[in-house]
Formats: sequence, structure tokens, C-alpha cells
Amino acid sequence: MKRSKPIGRRSFVKATAGLATVGLATESAAKGTLPRVAGAERKDNRIVEENSKPGTLEWQLQYTRFDDPITLASYPGNRQLRSSSIEGYCSKTSVLPGESIDIKVSMKPAGRFVIDLYRLGYYGGLGGRHITRLGPFQGGEQPVPMMTVERLRECAWEKCTTLTIPKDWPSGVYAGKFVRDEPYGAESYVIFIVKEPRRADLLFQASDTTWQAYNKWPGNDSLYDDGTPQPWYQGPRVRVSFDRPYAKYCQVVDAPATIGSGSFLLWEFPLAFWLEQQGYDVVYCSNVDLHLNPEILETAKVFLSVGHDEYYSRKMLDEAVKARDEGLSLAFLSGNTAFREIIFYDGSTTGLPCRAFARKRNFQGDEQKLMGVKAYGPGYGDWVVTKPAHWIYEGLGAKAGDKIPAIIGWEYHGTPADFSRLEVVASSELYPRSNEYSSDQRHAAVVYRCAKGNWVFNAGTIWWPEGLSSPPGHIPARVADMAGTFGAHPWVQRITANVLNRMIEDSPRR
Repeated sequence: MKRSKPIGRRSFVKATAGLATVGLATESAAKGTLPRVAGAERKDNRIVEENSKPGTLEWQLQYTRFDDPITLASYPGNRQLRSSSIEGYCSKTSVLPGESIDIKVSMKPAGRFVIDLYRLGYYGGLGGRHITRLGPFQGGEQPVPMMTVERLRECAWEKCTTLTIPKDWPSGVYAGKFVRDEPYGAESYVIFIVKEPRRADLLFQASDTTWQAYNKWPGNDSLYDDGTPQPWYQGPRVRVSFDRPYAKYCQVVDAPATIGSGSFLLWEFPLAFWLEQQGYDVVYCSNVDLHLNPEILETAKVFLSVGHDEYYSRKMLDEAVKARDEGLSLAFLSGNTAFREIIFYDGSTTGLPCRAFARKRNFQGDEQKLMGVKAYGPGYGDWVVTKPAHWIYEGLGAKAGDKIPAIIGWEYHGTPADFSRLEVVASSELYPRSNEYSSDQRHAAVVYRCAKGNWVFNAGTIWWPEGLSSPPGHIPARVADMAGTFGAHPWVQRITANVLNRMIEDSPRR
């Protein structure tokens, strides 16, 4: 979805003034309010074991450079996006232990560099564990590719190394930190996912098709750029490729420290951090895996859609529906989910599948048949309780009309489906009251039970993970520096725990 119109502080405050809210709390203050985590006590819980290992804060970027002429000449408000000093990409979005992945790096000027690999998680609140150092390597400038069909830019860079994933690496989101080997040398990330071929309670799907859809590298080459002065083009006939670095994220926040990592640190890391802190048995996958390797859905009890999860192929949507009907529970801790349908293409330089994609159309309500609600664009407001006796509110003493403030945004879900078992557990009017996507903007969070006893829960907001934690390296949500979330909230934590525990315990999959 395109960037929303900036919200004036006075207008937003007026729209939400006078609302009764439950109290805020820090992560540590909320620990005592959470129920026992289903599965955390199992002796074979790899997440508990992994997070007992020493962590570090050094996975974060310290020195970034944004001095590329292409970037400086880009659209106003979307400039300084590229770090030509050091940048890179991986040959795959996700990989299994025992498989190999190529890392490709460009440096300007030429020099030496190292790659420090980290697994991102909780690790005592530090957010990452150092896995290994690769290099040093000698690097130089690699070319920016010319545009091909539908404005596609696919890099064909020489690899600096091939990494074979050791069999004992646990599933997770891994960040490679590029560091120029010089005093105060520029730094940037590369990001990939390690999968794990085992049964687990939760399957966390990284929203990397959406990361790539908004990636403007090298300057203005996202799905929202058609070569005209209009910066938020919405139509077809534009392609993007995974064979290029991720530029700095710049949609609703200016986030230099995200360079190379898509939008994981912004909208998804707070959930991963909290899940691993609590001890949930979780494995990770890429959006692309739902298209290429849908059998991965057979290994989990619960599928997690996280943050900004906008771009799905028809096969991805169909596979999610099929898995639900076969007993998989789904938790949409996300907003604007499955709003756009995409078409995948093989890489023209590598021949690898699903290395590029184009926007086909909007799903136009087909997502409602899966999620229980429709996907919409920008809208802001509070979570307002409508069914306080529902089990998702267990332990909170909730009353009708209680509110979790400022958790809905920047894009949301609404318009409940006509399912016999569907329950609307929260609903509220949003600001602005209307826009190009809806004449009556209204959030709805829903729960419904499926035929096999599994569940679907839909929080209906990109910002739901923001209410769970604020880990190191995370930048809180803001829209034009005017509207955003209030941070970790005990009600968001308790609702999420209630939902996940019920889904795990009621799962027909054993």
C-alpha cells in the first residue's frame, strides 16, 4: 500500500481525545501478567536452548554511509537510500541446514571487508548472537544493472563467498553485518532465513515479498515507481528482483540503521524477540517458501503472518486456505495482509525460481475468505474491546469499550466476513474516517474456529508486534513524525499469549 497522507498532530489528538485506556507497562512489568507458555517446558525446545547462549549488542550498525549520486537525485523525501560504500545481497531468501547460499558484495572505493554473522532473537534482551566471522575479503565496485523489461534491475554480481549452513544452526532470521576494514568503516546488512525441517509449534513467516516490493535500490526502482514523477504508482507492468541489495527503509519512518535488512527490524523483530523471550517453540520461513515449498506448512501447529504482509501470489493464498482446512491455525499479527496479488518470475541471470515478481492486481476481498476480514490501507486509532468475555481477554478483566491506544496503523483490516462461527472481538472507527480505499474506515479484529478445531485470529494491524516489545535495533512506528504506537503494552502481550496458547493446545496436529 502506498504511503499515507501525513496526519497533523492536532488532528490525530483530537480524533482520539477523551478515550479511556488501560495503563501502559514496560516489558518487565508485564511479565507477571502472562500465562504459562505452551511448550516452553519441553526438554527439546530448541528456542529455549538457543537463547541461553550469550548475546551481544554488536549486531547493530554503527557507521552508515549514504552518499551515492543516484540516491541523492531520487524523489524528495526518498533520498539517501543507498550505501555504495558497502552493500550486498544473497542468492536465496531462505536456506536449509546443509544447503549453500552465495553472498555478493560491492564496495566503492575498493578495499577489504569482513562479514559478521548474527542470529537475531532475544538473548537476554541483547537481540542477537554472534555466530561466526567470514573473511576478510577483498572487494570492489560492481555495476548497477541496466533496466530490462518492466523496469527490472537484476544484479549479476560476482560472489565474495559461498556459505554452507552447518547442520546445527537453528532456524531463525540471520543478519550478515558487512564492515569495511578501516577506521570507522561503513557498515550495512544482508539478511536471510534459515529454515529447519522439524515439527514446531509456531511457523513465523517473514514478510520479505513486501520488503522487496518497497525496495527502491538503487534509487527509485520499487513496485511503486513507473518512471514518472508520481512517487506512489499503483499499477502493473513493474517488476522487482531479489537479486539486488535492500536500500534504506523509508516508507513511514526514516531508518538508516535498517540498510540491507528490508523492514524486518521495524515491523517483525518485536514479535520474534518477544516469542523467543517467552520460550515459544518457533521456526522461521520466507514468504517465498509459501509459494515454492508449501509443505513447510505441514510442520507447524500455528502459522504467523507478521507486520506488513501485503504481497501474496495466488498460490500462496490458496496454500494458506488449504492448510487451514487441514488443521493449521493462523494468527494474523499483521495488517494490509494479502492485499496485492503478485506473479513470480525466475531470475533471468541465475535461472533460480521466484527471484523476481510483478504486481498483478488487488485480491479484492479474496483474502477475507482466509483471514475473516478484508485488507485496507492507511488508518489509525485504538483497539476497542467489543466482546470482553471472550477467551482472548482471559486474565485482563476487560470491559466493553476498554481501549488499547494507538495500536491500529498504519494499515489495517476491517469489514468482517459472513462466517457463522466468526466473532468480532474488537472494533473501532479510524482516522481519517474515509480515504480512497474506504468511505467508512473501521478496524475489526476477529476470531473464528475451523472445522477441525483449529483457530484463525486476526489482530488487523501492522503495528500489533509494536505492542509486544521494543528490542535493540528497533525503531518505533511513526507516520510523518506525527502518529505512532506507545510501545509495549501488557494487554497486547496477554492477548497474544492467550491466542497462541489456545491454538497450540487445541491443535489437531500432534
